[in-house]
Amino acid sequence: MDKSDKTGIRQLYRKNPVAADQLLWGRKSNTVNRRGFLKNSGLMAMSTALGMSIPFARFMPAGLIPVAFAAENAANVIEGKEGLIVLNDRPVNAETPAHLLDDNITPNRYMFIRNNGVPPENVNPETWQLEIGGESVERPASFSIADLKQRFEEVTLQLQLECGGNGRSEFVPAASGNQWTVGAVGCPTFTGVRLRDVLNYCGVLGDAVYVGYYGADTHVSGDASRDPISRGVPIGKALERESLIAWQMNGEDIPLQNGYPLRLVCAGWPGSVSGKWLNRLVVRNQLHDGEKMAAPSYTVPINSVAPGSRVPDEEMRIIESMPVKSLITFPQSGITHDIRERLIVRGHAWAGDDQVSAVFISIDFGATWLPSGMQGAANRLAWQNWETWAQFPKPGYYEVWARAMDGQGRSQPMIVPGWNPRGYLNNACHRVAVQVV
Repeated sequence: MDKSDKTGIRQLYRKNPVAADQLLWGRKSNTVNRRGFLKNSGLMAMSTALGMSIPFARFMPAGLIPVAFAAENAANVIEGKEGLIVLNDRPVNAETPAHLLDDNITPNRYMFIRNNGVPPENVNPETWQLEIGGESVERPASFSIADLKQRFEEVTLQLQLECGGNGRSEFVPAASGNQWTVGAVGCPTFTGVRLRDVLNYCGVLGDAVYVGYYGADTHVSGDASRDPISRGVPIGKALERESLIAWQMNGEDIPLQNGYPLRLVCAGWPGSVSGKWLNRLVVRNQLHDGEKMAAPSYTVPINSVAPGSRVPDEEMRIIESMPVKSLITFPQSGITHDIRERLIVRGHAWAGDDQVSAVFISIDFGATWLPSGMQGAANRLAWQNWETWAQFPKPGYYEVWARAMDGQGRSQPMIVPGWNPRGYLNNACHRVAVQVV
């Protein structure tokens, strides 16, 4: 590529996809994943396909495909949303491109959608009822949204939600499910009441173990007797100050696709525990047995397994707190950058129930790491914003990698972590491509 070409790296693969595929895959494939392994190729082939040199090529992990070859999907039109990429339309599942998550607080229009069923129609918040019951509730009760607002303290918190399968597309061999890249995450503000206040009002018995939810969404099959999903959290998580029953997101009604008119928010755990279109909660004296509570749904192997293995259900564990992770939201992957200028790099980081202690970036494929400046969280279980800059030594193809560390010293892996059958918990370093001219 001529240095005067300002179209950016995103155009490289489009210009000559056949040649690029032949170089990278030995005529065996027509697609290139975001992160994969080269076949019958080497540095010269990569440089040729990219149209530029790779200054730090000697530090590239063996077999790593440049992120510049990541396929780009077109945004789809979803009412109330902008720029989201639809992965499935029944039920609707759509992720947000990383660069659209640059706001400190995720706007409603950019909040990802992860549905298991079909949202209810003709919702009337004035008549909506939330039932509280279960074996371990002393006084079962029913509340309207107006009751919740009148009887309990209203709170607003910024809370981070992430799909447990975020990053699934990077696992090799492929894992079943929506092939999320990095955009099934967001951190808006939620307004509602504390779940614990409502539960304590009803009385939680001493044998309480779990809180399960049910929603008003319907199964995609149309079978009214089947729940699309009914999960929940252990009683300890339910009673945390940050666990909410919410009716607003960013000061507005929660968007329909995100749970209007009422939803559960238990941040830091997989988003599947935060039930949408909430109309019933049950306090259980045992592990909740709702739909998608049993393996292999939202579970990972207790012990490491070989990629592609079949894992018995009894050797799986339920996912709870999510792992440490970071996201580069600026610059957008594929930009062209002037070598005479510093490149500002920023994003967010989060760590499940923990806090983030540090975020680093690398421009040499992880050989060296530079610290970033990091802000404190708005409140517990909100993501933390970070920012730094990079200076490139000479023209060529670069990748900026981000790596976060949590309060216990656990750090993101540079490559995809241990394989699991459903492709959960991928917290590998996020990478963006930069063409320096």
